[in-house]
Amino acid sequence: MASKKPENMTFEATIEELDTLVEQLEAGDLSLDDALKKFERGIALARSGQVKLTEAEQRVSILLQNDDDAPLSDFDTQSE
Repeated sequence: MASKKPENMTFEATIEELDTLVEQLEAGDLSLDDALKKFERGIALARSGQVKLTEAEQRVSILLQNDDDAPLSDFDTQSE
């Protein structure tokens, strides 16, 4: 069965698969080639998950603003 592209997966499915990959890699029972393939898949999943989180943060920021014409600004985790 072919793996879905990370960008076509839900955030929850991405995290679930990433967790499974981490468990498999930590077990240490994989050949070097298999471990490398799983690591590469994990990197792709992690990047995709980060993109999804960033997009969600931007959507929330837009929804919380009162001005419909306000420009987007970078999300700042330090302010609060």
